[in-house]
Amino acid sequence: MQYKIAFVPLALTAVSFSGSAQDKEPSQNVPLSIAAGTPLRLYLTKRISKRAGEPVEAKLLDPLFSFDREVAPAGSTVEGAVARVKPVSRMERAMAILGGDFTPLHQAEVEFTTLTLPDGTRIPLNTVETPGMNSIANLHPKKPAASSNKNAGVLGTAKAQMKDKIATTRQRVSDVVRAPGKKERLEDYLWAKLPYHPQYVRRGTRFDAELAEPLQFGAATIQPEDVRALGTQPPADSMVQARLTTTLSSDSSKQGEPVDAVTTRPLFSPDHKLFLPEGTHLKGQVTMVQRAKWFHRGGQLRFNFQTVELSEEISALQSSEDNRSFKTVATLGGAEQDGNISLKVDQEGGVKATEPKTRFIAPALAFFVAQKAADNDVNKITGLPKSNTGGHVLGGGSGFGLLGAAAAKASPSVARAFGYYGLAWSVFRNVIARGREVEFQKNAAIDVRFGGAPGSSSGSKLKTAKRETTATEAAASDVEINDVPER
Repeated sequence: MQYKIAFVPLALTAVSFSGSAQDKEPSQNVPLSIAAGTPLRLYLTKRISKRAGEPVEAKLLDPLFSFDREVAPAGSTVEGAVARVKPVSRMERAMAILGGDFTPLHQAEVEFTTLTLPDGTRIPLNTVETPGMNSIANLHPKKPAASSNKNAGVLGTAKAQMKDKIATTRQRVSDVVRAPGKKERLEDYLWAKLPYHPQYVRRGTRFDAELAEPLQFGAATIQPEDVRALGTQPPADSMVQARLTTTLSSDSSKQGEPVDAVTTRPLFSPDHKLFLPEGTHLKGQVTMVQRAKWFHRGGQLRFNFQTVELSEEISALQSSEDNRSFKTVATLGGAEQDGNISLKVDQEGGVKATEPKTRFIAPALAFFVAQKAADNDVNKITGLPKSNTGGHVLGGGSGFGLLGAAAAKASPSVARAFGYYGLAWSVFRNVIARGREVEFQKNAAIDVRFGGAPGSSSGSKLKTAKRETTATEAAASDVEINDVPER
């Protein structure tokens, strides 16, 4: 009888273990892969010549993510070669000739074939032939200056903290790439003044190399608790990096035109719960368009996102499909520039193309050169015109490069004509011409800022993450976010 009594609790324990094992949700395997069409954001580590077959070495500017983790860190080496060179557009060629550059300009298109991870693992890849961009990787971005707290008390401290937070947020997409600096611009200017010169792609030039085939990195085991927050509305002011899959321009886009973006990094909650995995689609539309105007008034563009869509593979990890697609409110928080223009992003996500005031220096110098080229002062002793070789050379060079400088030495009239031509061209380009358009090419990198759940749920079953308004944010509600710093 004692044995029977001892057997009963053992049997109950076995039953309880069996029930708990059945209740526990099983783990799932998620393939880690980078889809075809995804761009590798690269920069050249060495200058290359624009010749077919020229070897190319680059590095990843941004890490690669798949689902909820990093699969290739920034700095991984990517190798390839110049696949072919092709002539530039007729307009670009004509503009070069008008400036005295008669070089048959070409564009080098590069194909990348190998990815090498820091541990030495070599992964073959296949990318679409792609030309370099008009921007340079900024490997040493300036740190935002510490804000000085001029206001005493709690309110002043809160505002200073919020400004520091905003400055830190803006040092993301907008700060990893910059336009060519003074040294690069001077080098380009001097090369362009030669009637014929070699052609290179400078070190640091950015490339967006699209994958022609998926890139595989194995699989990951995901526990059920890791994906419980999928389909949850991100808290207000959450920021995620994404890339546009649609081309936008203040010159050609229309109000109401659809906009689509794909997240390039996962978005987590403060306690590291996954909200949005890599590859989540953000869908919205263009809300305002204004073309650039004469006298360098830049174009303007505004768009936002209203819908979040998880992929079918990711939504299959959830026990319910209610959160595969849900409404949201999200605006542009920052944007990568292409090197030709500066972009300012306002608090509502509107973008405006701006140009530096230093462009007025060129017309002033051209006016000075034109005056020197037309200088025909008479020598008071001999009564003959003074020698003005230097002025003539400057006038010819201003209008038509080194070729114009050589031709201007033969005749003062030619020098004056070239000098005035250079002045007129400089005034038109830097003062009168149309401003720059806001342009986002396909795969342009952006920061998307979420504003919380939309005002009307319209029957949506989404879950909203709780977020409390802190005293700091309430006190600093009048802080403006007016621009994105140049890179």
